[in-house]
Amino acid sequence: MPLTLKASAAYAVCSILQRCISFLTMPVFVRLLTTEQFGEVTLYGTWSGILSLFLTLNLAYGSFSTAMVKFEKDRDGYISSVQGISIYLTLVFLIVYLPLRHDLNQVFELPTWVMLLMVAEILGVNAWTLWAGKKRFEYKWKAVVAVSLLNSLFSPLIAFFVVINIEQRGLGRIFGFAVTGIITGLILFILNSIRGKKILNKEYWTYALGFNIPLIAYYLSQTIFNMSDRIMISHLIGKDNAGIYGVAYTIAMILTFVLNAINNSYVPWFYGRLKAGNPEDNKAVSVAIALLMSLLLCGIIWFAPEIILIWAGDQYEGAIYVVMPVALSVLQLFYSQLFINVMFYYEKKKELVWASIASAVLNIVLNWVLIPRYGIVAAGYTTLASYVVFVICNYLAMKKILRQEKSKDNMYDYKKLIIIMVAFWIVSAVGAILYGFMWIRIVIAVAVLVAMIIKRNYFIDMYRKIKGNN
Repeated sequence: MPLTLKASAAYAVCSILQRCISFLTMPVFVRLLTTEQFGEVTLYGTWSGILSLFLTLNLAYGSFSTAMVKFEKDRDGYISSVQGISIYLTLVFLIVYLPLRHDLNQVFELPTWVMLLMVAEILGVNAWTLWAGKKRFEYKWKAVVAVSLLNSLFSPLIAFFVVINIEQRGLGRIFGFAVTGIITGLILFILNSIRGKKILNKEYWTYALGFNIPLIAYYLSQTIFNMSDRIMISHLIGKDNAGIYGVAYTIAMILTFVLNAINNSYVPWFYGRLKAGNPEDNKAVSVAIALLMSLLLCGIIWFAPEIILIWAGDQYEGAIYVVMPVALSVLQLFYSQLFINVMFYYEKKKELVWASIASAVLNIVLNWVLIPRYGIVAAGYTTLASYVVFVICNYLAMKKILRQEKSKDNMYDYKKLIIIMVAFWIVSAVGAILYGFMWIRIVIAVAVLVAMIIKRNYFIDMYRKIKGNN
């Protein structure tokens, strides 16, 4: 087996195993923690995602791949120098945060030691991501897979031991998962620094900052777009509701890793079709992926009551009606990605930033108005509304770019994509109406599953087409 294929397969299997471990262990913590304590965990994850952007500028992404090519002879030097940027930004944050910690903690709704733990974890995860990124680029997959799986196994074990031995179980769950990332990250941070021997390098800093800073608006708007609802729920109607919403959001978004896996194989093939001047080949493939995603998402929506009951328990019953609108958003996310792929192909990013900002602002405004009146269910539907706007904005941006590039818009079958989306919405609504009739839902689901098995060659042929690049 070629090294590239072996590495890709190993990373794919590792990702699936990590998801399975996370999926299987989370119900344990959901039952050990109260809804308010789980709300603390949700809040920690949300603030960590936002703060990470400011402390690392996402330098392990964005410019990283091109930097590994541009500075091929000194990759370690580039990595250690980029770590230096994160250290500098972290020091600036601490200089601001520590004197004002009492006031800022009212905003974060977390104690000082947890905020410092968060900062340490962000630096640790950043060091890990830089190290793993270089290994992936060189197809040295064994160490990455081994460390990933060890972290995935030890994190829940440590967290479980801490949780059952303290009263503040939400903070115990946070500490248990963070400490593994901090220890691993500290080791890799030192290793990266020793190998690179550079903390401040003007050329590397200029390149990294010049590439990533223009993307900060996009990254920030996306982060706010995806996470602001949990922060606002906690502030407006309490941490317990944030915990319930966090469970629903996690379940509804569980298939995003499938979407990402599909996209990783689909995008290179799609770009190949564009380069070869055969974009119309993409029509059938994009429709097939949209149909497959719709069917999988319907499975989650139709059996949301049972999934919530088994996965989280009776105390999270309020999450049932949040699953549908958030899961509906995943298909909108896929449609957005179809249009974003075209923008990236033509190296146009400005339009993407404006689409993200518009959607993020809309999401915040709708949350502010509707959450106090209608609770966490409103947050699910504001997420859906924002994603619809995101799709429309990216579609219009793509059309504008195609006109500028004088390229034909013949790569998507919009009629079929719209039909799939409308049918998906209707079928999802029917599933919600039938939440009180489990056996009817089971019979219909089995019938659909049988139909998918009968028509399996349709999906298999599309997969072969992508992998075969023909």
